[in-house]
Amino acid sequence: MRLMLKPATFFLVLLVLVRCSHSSETQADLILTNAQVATVDSNFTIVEAIALAGDRIVAVGNDASMQSFIGDSTRVLDLNGAFVMPGFIEGHGHFSGLGSSLIELNFLKVKSWDAIVAMVDSAVQISKPGDWIIGRGWHQEKWTEPLEKSVLGYPYHDKLSQISPDNPVLLDHASGHSLFANQKAMDMAGISDETPDPYGGEIVRDASGKAIGVFEERAQSLFQEPYQKYLDGISEEEKAAKWLKSVRLAEEDCLRKGITSFEDAGTTVDELQDYIRLAEQQQLNLRLWMMINDSYDHIAEVANQYPKINVGGNHFLTVRAVKSYIDGALGSFGAWLLAPYADKPGFVGQNTTKIEDLEKMADLCINHDLQFCIHAIGDRANREVIDLYQRTFANHPDQKDLRWRIEHAQHIDTADIPRFHQLGIIAAMQGIHCTSDAPFVEKRLGAFRAKYESYPWRSLWDAGAIIANGTDAPVEDVNPIESFYATVTRKRADNGFTFYPEQCLSRKEALITYTRNNAFAAFEEDQKGTLTAGRLGDLVILDTNLINCADEAILTTKVLYTIVGGKIKYQAQ
Repeated sequence: MRLMLKPATFFLVLLVLVRCSHSSETQADLILTNAQVATVDSNFTIVEAIALAGDRIVAVGNDASMQSFIGDSTRVLDLNGAFVMPGFIEGHGHFSGLGSSLIELNFLKVKSWDAIVAMVDSAVQISKPGDWIIGRGWHQEKWTEPLEKSVLGYPYHDKLSQISPDNPVLLDHASGHSLFANQKAMDMAGISDETPDPYGGEIVRDASGKAIGVFEERAQSLFQEPYQKYLDGISEEEKAAKWLKSVRLAEEDCLRKGITSFEDAGTTVDELQDYIRLAEQQQLNLRLWMMINDSYDHIAEVANQYPKINVGGNHFLTVRAVKSYIDGALGSFGAWLLAPYADKPGFVGQNTTKIEDLEKMADLCINHDLQFCIHAIGDRANREVIDLYQRTFANHPDQKDLRWRIEHAQHIDTADIPRFHQLGIIAAMQGIHCTSDAPFVEKRLGAFRAKYESYPWRSLWDAGAIIANGTDAPVEDVNPIESFYATVTRKRADNGFTFYPEQCLSRKEALITYTRNNAFAAFEEDQKGTLTAGRLGDLVILDTNLINCADEAILTTKVLYTIVGGKIKYQAQ
């Protein structure tokens, strides 16, 4: 259905066209007409058509205004009323982790421990003795079948050890903040019931002191040495081929779901070199903005080489931030809290990186023009990070508009919510985490903290904070439609359970968090995030208008095209 413009909107269109005056010789490579184009500019202007030349947008306006941009080689695509918006920007995910999850065992949709054991058993049958079996995505709070015996909702390793006596097994929790290991893996790591907990981590044990096979937070590092030894035995060619395959699978998954840019929440210094080589060779199909996640010493060695802006010259790779962690995840009892867990009395979670170490990293970042992005989930964790940022800013009053970020910002004491805007701290949140975690939040935190402090989107927005949006893939599916739905409804898609809907954002606000705000959070608002003349030609075409469709229609929205730099990278069949 053709979009009918109201008089006020028509005036805005004329204004846009006047500002987008062009040379008579400008010819578009691609023109999209008969559409509902949400520019997501400061006025949230809606127009009918958009013209792209090279990798840029050259004009937006009504259908008639596009005629002067049509040349002999221009492709004109009549969209028959489809919805066009800036390409989704994944505001916080793990790109390599997403790729790996598409290769290794993936338990994200699995609903029982027995089903996971069966999947591991199938993998063992086709593996050689000694091969490590790797998987990710399990979450004990989301299983629908009861366990025979458990500790804090976790099963024992017995079944896993029985079906895989000769193959070490490591299965990462969906959050990435704990893992499950079988007896073979524990033996290779030299772990017994007497092994002490490392700082910032816990080996989960039953009442008798037996290690059940679950390792939370920093305790996961106990497996690093034996697993690395296994990897060292694989040829460099085989590892490189597998890594590139994971990159391509991650790109395809994102493009299929309308994502044109991906803000990666932490890659090592060494692995970044592989991404840099791809960018320099013009071999990336998706725009990447990356944080460095490595030891202080390793980052300090290379800090003078960063930030790297626009590697390769086509805006497909930028590395300008550092990622650190102050706590873990709520689901694995790792979120650092001001008061104890309601379902683990006396326990307040984990401080996974010492404050003094974060202070050192903050100084390194501010002295090298690097954004600092700290993972903080619990209310204590968020307060400590805000305090740290405030001290750092006060010590460097000459530095402004730093756009330092708190990644997740899930549970925030009400007194700390206004401080995000006051200090210019970006809340890099994930809408889908709210509804994904909803079944166990009150059990962990109690009713008051769940209602007033958990995923406080509305409170942060009303207090003037800049909120970015994403999925934390592969912790959740990278699909932005599902996260958008969670942001505007706070409903679970499977059963309709609603988690304190007073904290919802409006449709327009949610689109801003997934486009313009994510660009701002990466210092890229001059290049992307809106459909305006001069911006990169990154956009997605959907069969549903996300601004005014019924709630239930959001989840059935189909991506028709994903366009990156003026080129169609995905088209629905």
